[in-house]
Amino acid sequence: MAFYERLVEETQDCRRALYVVPQLVDGLQGNISRETYVAYLAEAYHHVKHTVPLLMAMGGRIPERKAWIRKAIADYIQEEFGHEEWILNDIAAAGGDKEAARLSKPRHATEMMVAYNYDYIARKNPVGFFGMVFMLESTSMQIATQGATALKKGLNLPQSAFTYLFSHGALDAEHMEFFKETVNLLADPQDHDAIVEVAGAAFALFADVLRSIPHKNKQESFHAA
Repeated sequence: MAFYERLVEETQDCRRALYVVPQLVDGLQGNISRETYVAYLAEAYHHVKHTVPLLMAMGGRIPERKAWIRKAIADYIQEEFGHEEWILNDIAAAGGDKEAARLSKPRHATEMMVAYNYDYIARKNPVGFFGMVFMLESTSMQIATQGATALKKGLNLPQSAFTYLFSHGALDAEHMEFFKETVNLLADPQDHDAIVEVAGAAFALFADVLRSIPHKNKQESFHAA
């Protein structure tokens, strides 16, 4: 079994647990309020702005014997640079205050997800961060375009309010092929275990981020506060 297949197989349960979070379920049906969508974007901003710094931290701790990985990291950095600004622009297009979002504090769950990845890179194995990359890209590849389409219709918002979601639905399909090729070249079992460990944690932590978002669907029933 190629390592990528193992990664997909061993994270199935975590992925299923993420996909039943009420905020996500309703979002994919276009059944959330504009306020919930803007709140989601604010949390997305707070973790996406760390993607490039985390990749840089990862690259800086890769040992010389694995220096070839740095090329993949550099490619990811180039692809991900500035995406947090897309999110702020989406907030403005959705009727939110982008500067207030920029200056706001992340929710505890978002802070924990970001902190977990910095800690894992610094304290355990930097290659493990590929597990977080896997969670983000596999999730957005499967649900970003579907969610954006449903929300655009359900909220009657312009296309410009969904730049982040629509772009990632297309981009991450390409990124996932690159990711698969990259991780299948890794030969160290410790790296494999680290990626699986971080991926499992990332699915659970991202589920917590979504659950933390105050959510009122169109039937006016609160799922979380």
